[in-house]
Amino acid sequence: MKITEIVLTPIAFRDPPLLNSVGVHEPLALRTIVEIHTDEGVSGLGETYGDAGHLERTRKVVPALVGLDVYDLNGLHAAVAGALGGVVGSDQHGLTGQMTGIGTVDRVFSPFEVACLDIQGKHQGRPVVDLLGGKVRDAVPYSAYLFYKWAGHPVTGDLLAGSSNVTVPDQWGEALDPAGIVAQARKLIDEYGFGSIKLKGGVFPPEEEMEAIRALRTAFPNHPLRLDPNAVWTPDTSVKVAEQLDGVLEYLEDPTSSIEGMAEVAARVDIPLATNMCVVSFDHLPPAVRQNAIQVLLSDHHYWGGLTRSRSLALLCETFGIGLSMHSNSHLGISLAAMTHLAAATPNLRYACDTHYPWNSEDDIVKPGALSFVDGAVPVPSGPGLGVELDRDALAVAHQRFLDTDIRSRDDTGYMRRVEPSYERKNPRW
Repeated sequence: MKITEIVLTPIAFRDPPLLNSVGVHEPLALRTIVEIHTDEGVSGLGETYGDAGHLERTRKVVPALVGLDVYDLNGLHAAVAGALGGVVGSDQHGLTGQMTGIGTVDRVFSPFEVACLDIQGKHQGRPVVDLLGGKVRDAVPYSAYLFYKWAGHPVTGDLLAGSSNVTVPDQWGEALDPAGIVAQARKLIDEYGFGSIKLKGGVFPPEEEMEAIRALRTAFPNHPLRLDPNAVWTPDTSVKVAEQLDGVLEYLEDPTSSIEGMAEVAARVDIPLATNMCVVSFDHLPPAVRQNAIQVLLSDHHYWGGLTRSRSLALLCETFGIGLSMHSNSHLGISLAAMTHLAAATPNLRYACDTHYPWNSEDDIVKPGALSFVDGAVPVPSGPGLGVELDRDALAVAHQRFLDTDIRSRDDTGYMRRVEPSYERKNPRW
């Protein structure tokens, strides 16, 4: 079954003002929707990053893939590598640390691989989870993903011509202290039924974020808790937090930067350390294992090279005794479906997965009905392939939104400085 055409559609969708270690989310997030068409009339979908550099690299490889067989995933990966010619690009879309040549190829390859698996599943009349080895769970648990956030996006004269400084409120409201974080958690849990909670930290001094974690523990005594400051603490600060939250956290994610920094902290604390920042490519695994830098890895098929290569990653984690969860950044339904099929087929993925989907689902570009949350978990879509279909009208709206905005790369720091000119990006910050 040969690829006859590949269509890339860059889109933009609304994103709340979610705070993190390097600034705040802009009003719009970017993605690229991949459609692969074949000579047998079967088409497949993928979803990937939408920033300018990644979009350019994704477009660059398209001519090399036309004419290839959708079942020849090794050939497709080699074609992507050949078309990129060793290009290594900067990474602004996931706060995921140092890029490598291997990582660049895998990130560009991933949405094409997902779309080909979608086609294979449709061709065989089987869901993608069956192509990955079959279901070990019928539904995939996800975690309530909490953020410090403003009440709404500030709109200033330089952001919206002719306006005065105002705040445009959103449905989520403000969350800048422990009470606001607990209220946000309650809203997410009431609506989606999440059974575990993650707080994105690195925004306020560690003492304040520890207070938020303790408030969550009081409000939700039976929910596993996680804290992720995106590597803006020193090793000593990381150790201090880990000691004070020992017995409270399920794991502490990326408290400090680099494999070496994480290894230093891991040697001094009992809480498991997790990462999606210092180990983001296969060539990062050997030094991380040698130094016992991490105890939990947050996989992400968007930058580990798709679903089949993520299955290989899971086997390596099992071999070396590393726990497995799943990372997320702003995404829509194609990604959620792919994540769910992958997690459902991965026996050693024993932690609830991250997802931004509740923050972004109003602008989804897939038809409703295939994806839902039941008691904090997403049942595996039962249709062939990924089990989701494009909503062409919604896709057109999202693409027009992309054309109408001048945002072309994720820039949390730049947006923060437009609102707070004195803001300084600093690592480590504490």
